Amino acid sequence: MVEQVSMIADIERILRGNPAEPVKNIARLLKSHKTVVNPILYGNRHIFSVDADRLWSLVNPEKIRIHLTEEAWVDCKSFEKALATAGSPLDFKCSAVEFVLPIGCKLMVDAAARVLALCNQLIFLGKSVSIDLTACSKTRTYLNRLGFFDHLNLAVRVVPRRPSRSAAEAYRGNNDGVIELAAIHHQVPDESIPKRFKKSLVTFAGERYEASFTFISELFGNVRDHAQSHIPGFAALQYYPRSKKVQTVISDSGVGIVGSLMPVLATRHPEVFQSLDLSAPDLGPQLLLQIFKQGRISRSEDDARGLGLKVSGEVAAKFDATVTIRQQNFELTLVYEKTRLIANHRLNLPSILGTHICVEFLIDS
Repeated sequence: MVEQVSMIADIERILRGNPAEPVKNIARLLKSHKTVVNPILYGNRHIFSVDADRLWSLVNPEKIRIHLTEEAWVDCKSFEKALATAGSPLDFKCSAVEFVLPIGCKLMVDAAARVLALCNQLIFLGKSVSIDLTACSKTRTYLNRLGFFDHLNLAVRVVPRRPSRSAAEAYRGNNDGVIELAAIHHQVPDESIPKRFKKSLVTFAGERYEASFTFISELFGNVRDHAQSHIPGFAALQYYPRSKKVQTVISDSGVGIVGSLMPVLATRHPEVFQSLDLSAPDLGPQLLLQIFKQGRISRSEDDARGLGLKVSGEVAAKFDATVTIRQQNFELTLVYEKTRLIANHRLNLPSILGTHICVEFLIDS
């Protein structure tokens, strides 16, 4: 079943770029056989249509379906794979987008944050968006507890329906293992958010996590001051006791860290600008890594402001944390192991606007 869902998404992507294709061509592009592809096409006539010449097309070519993974925990990597398979609605001409959570799909908070951000961005751009949770009642319950629906634009259609009441509002603050999604408005920011995150970490991880306040505060300030978006940012925290790890997410839908710096880099930081290869495909990750390693790179006139992400990196190193920073089309991952930094990146990702940071701590027994 999982393979079939993936193949449906692959066929949709093929027919979006190549409408009116015979089954043999679709099978060739899939590196499969028409005896495998034919039953999928005929078994999903609500998605695929065939004409008198036996050429296949999409029933609704203006609609993109993003199918998440069945019977699995879905983290940001799994979500990115599903998004790449379908293609980002920000990269294609489309009027409607549907997120489908199949049976047994359980969203981790880093994936939930990206789904939430992308949904709100698509609504802001005038697209029709729906989330199908018919097969995932437990995930719907969790998302309600997290406050997902409280921050999801009301124009997003939730199937079978939105919860009638907010569990996040009803139980807010009752469990230090979860900090419900909190909005970060650049005009009226909730300055208590970093303190709540620190309290949660200290409660179930120990006093040494007092230092996490500096880390979270810097990331919070970056969204508050530099997002440049009409869509509010947000933050959340989730503790996973079985794997003894904490995920903290901070997201915005603005121009991104690199997007805010590049226009002023030549004038504000000429030495950094001259050191970069502007034609390099990994220009964005290069610049972002420099910011975390050396600091003092900021669009602000105040040099001290550019130390924020460097300080965040230094604090992350104390806890052997993993930091993932997602920008519009790339992702930089910083893994700290006994103060040693291992950096890697992924390029040419499907578009998501803004900056999406996930900090993952492994908690000592």
